[in-house]
Amino acid sequence: MKASRRRFLPVAAGAAVALAAVSRGAWADNYPSRPLRLVVGFPAGTSSDITARLIAQWLSTRLGQQVIVENRTGAGTNVAADAVVHASPDGYSLLWVTQTNAINATLYNNLDFNFSRDIEPVACIIRVPAVMMVNPAVPAKSVPEFIAYAKANPGKINMSSPGIGSVNHILGELFMMMTGVKLVHVPYRSSQFPDLLSGQVQITFNPTPASLDFIRAGKLRALAVTSTTRQDVLPGVPTVGEFVPGYEGYAWFGIGAPKNTPNDIVEKLNREINAGLADPQLKGRLVDLGGVPTPMSRADFGKFIASETNKWAKVVQFSGAKPE
Repeated sequence: MKASRRRFLPVAAGAAVALAAVSRGAWADNYPSRPLRLVVGFPAGTSSDITARLIAQWLSTRLGQQVIVENRTGAGTNVAADAVVHASPDGYSLLWVTQTNAINATLYNNLDFNFSRDIEPVACIIRVPAVMMVNPAVPAKSVPEFIAYAKANPGKINMSSPGIGSVNHILGELFMMMTGVKLVHVPYRSSQFPDLLSGQVQITFNPTPASLDFIRAGKLRALAVTSTTRQDVLPGVPTVGEFVPGYEGYAWFGIGAPKNTPNDIVEKLNREINAGLADPQLKGRLVDLGGVPTPMSRADFGKFIASETNKWAKVVQFSGAKPE
């Protein structure tokens, strides 16, 4: 009897593993069977929100279920990240991942989650250059002129951003670190643009999609873009790196899921997103917004996030920034 039981246990264990694998596969095959939510840590109308809604529309069509964008702002996008970290790992709660998450890994030291450990990279979507732009009252019309103007007026030029640790803030800190100029950072809980347009603050480093209308209307002056190459949507505008060698920085957007989300589901989402980035219509809309479609495998996106986390950790440490 005991011998029979010993022979039975390995067989039963093997059968259980096989059944679990079949169940997971069947679950992935039937995914999704209800609407998904894509949690975005930025307000409506921002570059993240605009791009997230384009991707949500694409995924809704491809998956046959609605992907609902849920704007959950607060704590520098940590509210949104926390909501997804603690959601069920079933593929129905997704996070709009950005460089802010990588920055926050150093900026905040009291989070109850570890972003790199608790969020599964799904897919990178685009990199978005920012625009170094000033109020037209600023006399500088080029990066070298602005550096000279700022050095002649240390601590008198205000730099706006949507908050401490935002891409605007960190790109500005990188600029200060590499040029030696001293700007006064002014973070805003609401829109930075009223004061920027009125001249209360003089400069910002803002992602391209939410900057183009102001530049084209002549309300703000573009001095440079933060990418390594010039952008077609802003012909004639140089890169910061043409005057400050080595300067480079992007906003970037992607999608993550709670850790332990089934691999088959994550792979399916990665395939569908990358298919969208290859689709001429969707790709064209992303490019028109000033983005650079950046398809990646799950593994490559994970490596990219790790690299960005290390890069911006140095800038955060240089700036001495602390969360609000």
